[in-house]
Parts: sequence; C-alpha cells; structure tokens
Amino acid sequence: MSKFHPLPIASVQHETRDTIVVTFAVPPALKESFHFTQGQHLTLRAMIDGEDVRRSYSICSAVQDDALRVAIKKIQGGVFSSWANTELQAGMSLDVMPAMGHFNVPLSVEHQKNYLGFAAGSGITPLYSIIKTTLLAEPLSSFTLVYGNRASSTVIFREALADLKDQFMGRLSLIYVMSREQQDADLFNGRITADKCKELCKKWISLDDIDTAFICGPEQMMREVAGALAEQGMQKEKIKIELFAASIPSHSHKPRAALAEGNQQCEVTVVVDGRHLSFSMEKDKESVLDAGLRQGIEMRYACKGGVCSTCRCKVIEGKVDMDANYALEDYEIARGFVLSCQAYPSSDTLLIDFDQDN
Repeated sequence: MSKFHPLPIASVQHETRDTIVVTFAVPPALKESFHFTQGQHLTLRAMIDGEDVRRSYSICSAVQDDALRVAIKKIQGGVFSSWANTELQAGMSLDVMPAMGHFNVPLSVEHQKNYLGFAAGSGITPLYSIIKTTLLAEPLSSFTLVYGNRASSTVIFREALADLKDQFMGRLSLIYVMSREQQDADLFNGRITADKCKELCKKWISLDDIDTAFICGPEQMMREVAGALAEQGMQKEKIKIELFAASIPSHSHKPRAALAEGNQQCEVTVVVDGRHLSFSMEKDKESVLDAGLRQGIEMRYACKGGVCSTCRCKVIEGKVDMDANYALEDYEIARGFVLSCQAYPSSDTLLIDFDQDN
C-alpha cells in the first residue's frame, strides 16, 4: 500500500477551463492493486523543478466503469495542479499509489435507500463516483445532489451528470446553486450555507427519508452543512464528509509545556510493508512522519495537513498527540489510528503500524 507504481496515462481531457480529467491505463498485473471503492482517492507523485511533490485526488469514475480516472482542478499557487494542467498528456507516466479512503458506505443490490450529496466546486469528484456507483449497484435506491458553483461554465461533470439523470430517470435529482449566475428561483442563487441547507430541506429535501448524506467541498461549507443537517435531526453517523487539503488554513505546531521535563527522546519503530524500522526522535518537536522521512524511511504521505489520510497508521504501543485531524472518523481514533503527519510522540517508546487497515 505504501508503494508508488508508474501508471501510463491513457488520456487527458479538459473538463472545464481549469480542470482536466486524467485516465490511467492500468497494466493487467496491477489491476488488483488498483481496485477501488467509490469515494476513494489516489496519491500522485511527480518531480517538479527538482522537488518531490505529492497530492491526493479523488477518483471520479464508477467502480463499474472499469476505468481509473481523477480530475485535477488548477488552483492559484498550486504547484502540482498547475503543472498537471499544463504538462500532462497521453503517453506519459505518473507515479500513483493504490486507492485509499473511507468516504463511502457499503452497497447492496437489496438496498432501497435514499442518499443525499452536497458538493461545491471540485468537491463533485468523489460524489460523482459515489453517485454513479450507487445507482448502478442499488437499482432500488435514489440520490439527490446539491451542487454549488460560481456559474454554469465552471460546473465540473455537467454533461456527465445530465447523462446520469437521463439514465436513472426518477432516481437522481440534481439541484444546482450558483453564486455568480442568476437563476429563476432565489433559492438556487448564492452559496451553499447553513441557511441555504435549511431552506432546501424545508422546501425540497425530506431528511426523514435520507439514509446517508455525503458532503465534499471547502471546509466552511462542509461545517455549515453538516451542522445544519445535525440541527435538523440527522444523526451524526449518517453524515460523511471529505475535505480537500487546499480548503484548510495552514498551521504550525505549538510545543506542549507538559513535555518540557523528563525524557526528551522517544524510540520509534514503524512497520511499513512488513519491515520494522527504528529511529530516535525528540518528543514534541516534529511529527513522526517528518522524523521518519528525515531518517530516509519511505513512508506514505501526501498533503501533510491532516486531510487526505494517506499517512494513516495505527499506534500499537506508546502515545502520540495529534495537532489536527480532518480525515479520521471517531471510531478510527478509538481503534488507535492516527495521522503520522500530525502525530507527535508523548511517550518514551512508540510502535506504529502502517500496514494495518482495521
């Protein structure tokens, strides 16, 4: 799971002015390794101006498509996204790590459920995979999507969503909210906020009938929508969120005064791809990930911001404090999982395992 594989690029298509869709040609020998579940993401790696740059992008194809695709939206100041939108083309290869992520729920042909999605901008990428996969896998289920954008020209997968609506007539409802393009009804103008969510639920969406809600987009939008859904009675376990690294503010680690005295060193052992590798590091000074990388250990990571969960690992022995967590669910933390990019040792010894998934 920690290894990158060079995957040939089958095609690069321009979805919008600043978004490309990259389709990989997965070799037969790697088909099993790159099997994915709807809502998961890939970590991509490239050398850009001599620097190892990694980013995570959501898979935007359905499981049933037998294709592996990601959408990459160019963001201002984005090193990887700018490079990708300019340089990537069919025939090139890109280092890719197998799919990861838990932004999904189990599906069954016997289910008769109602799902709800809120997306803004490029937050549609995992939602598209989830919607198409779900409607194909569960012929008795339905999906409602609320999708926010600035204007029609910036809508990613607009044509693909229209095709899905035609294909799954009566089972897929699309609600577009535009912030800079006037629509006929005031309800569909503006941004997706807590108030907008409440208004939509009052007039268009019956939360009593919703089994699971998926939310993906900027942090503020996600927090407001999740809060509004909870305020209207939706249980927390029914609300699933997926945050993008570009949506969060940067932060710096603040040492904890409680660790100022006593043993300052921690003896760390990491399990990566079956190998046990050990090193010493100073407590509360740098993350386990940064310390391991400094020792030359190949540890999986992407955003380093506590968002993508690529560096997810399990604490077997010892203790760590986490600075930020936008990726792990409460049940994962209860089982001992942490994000190594945000994990600072607080015990004299530490054993963490990158190979465990449950």
